[in-house]
Amino acid sequence: MKIAYFDCPSGLSGNMILGALLDSGLDADYLINEIGNLRLNLSQTVPVGTGRDVAVTNLRRGNRDVQSQVSEPYKLIIEKTKRRGFSGTYFNVILKKRDRHRSLKDILAIISRSKLSKNVKQASSKIFSRLAEAEAKVHGIPVNKVHFHEVGAVDAIVDIVGACIGLEKLGIEKIYCSPLPNGKGRIVHAHGLLPNPAPATAELLKGIPTYSTGTKGELVTPTGAAIITTLAESFGDLPRLKVERIGYGAGSLDLPQPNLLRVFIGEAELPTERDAILQIETNIDDMDPKNYDRAIARLMKAGALDASVQPIRMKKQRAAVKLEVLCRPEDKDKVLDAVFTATTTIGARIFLVKREKLRREIRHGNKISYLGSQIKRIKPEYTPTPK
Repeated sequence: MKIAYFDCPSGLSGNMILGALLDSGLDADYLINEIGNLRLNLSQTVPVGTGRDVAVTNLRRGNRDVQSQVSEPYKLIIEKTKRRGFSGTYFNVILKKRDRHRSLKDILAIISRSKLSKNVKQASSKIFSRLAEAEAKVHGIPVNKVHFHEVGAVDAIVDIVGACIGLEKLGIEKIYCSPLPNGKGRIVHAHGLLPNPAPATAELLKGIPTYSTGTKGELVTPTGAAIITTLAESFGDLPRLKVERIGYGAGSLDLPQPNLLRVFIGEAELPTERDAILQIETNIDDMDPKNYDRAIARLMKAGALDASVQPIRMKKQRAAVKLEVLCRPEDKDKVLDAVFTATTTIGARIFLVKREKLRREIRHGNKISYLGSQIKRIKPEYTPTPK
């Protein structure tokens, strides 16, 4: 399974997500062509017409300035840049004229009538719906009365839809993210000066691990928060994966640290717990079978994690059993002493074996086993009453 992990030491925005995806290998021409399927026309609620024309007008010095034709009155900036000496990709949308406010219904109609894939349409619509619910909550109005300001502009539509296009094209099946930083100071907004994070952003980040920083500026934007909180499976440390690509998306703020969003892309490894134990085994052909249970009990008391016997056939057609004992390396001497005391063997083979296991915990008398954060098993756990 291919996964993406977004590492956000300097925050998160829609254009930083797209910059990171482009930097990790997303084809810019493919992205531009797919965004063109939206047919964004600022003079109409739902643009009409078929086909599209995009002229690439500036490719000097490795920068790409993509100028749309009259039917799409904006241009896309895609360029390699540096932040505090570190390289990344900057993505931005420049409008050629002032955008109009749009309702959620308007935006969902634009997405629905586009020629984008079904998955991109569904994910984009889900993100915008979540964003509208957050705006409705903080303004105390119904969702259908929300009219987006900054987030209703073409740049937010391109950022959200473009992120979904990029994730699909790169084959990302699951997304994870680091805890998110909050800046300090005030944010200039259409409604005046707002606290940091903005109310809609704070609403979107409810239940998400965040932390305060001393950095001035809006580190997490509503668009970035809507994208990541809608699509991410969980927020925490980098999951186990074989990293194939790393991309850096540049932000526009001048921060004391490099203003870069980092994305790791690779194949996920099962989130099991790993350790190593000893496997002690021996063949026994001269022991009274009635003593096997007693021997196993003695081994478990000595610190064995498990002990078992299985019938085998030895040389000279002798019937026998193989005793197999598992224990921690630090318990080897005690367990080995029990093997020689409780059985008739005169030798044993010892192997260091790797082990992968589900994380387990005992809660309310039940043993709960987890694969990552997912519960896989729940069963009653017998706990003997102390004598």
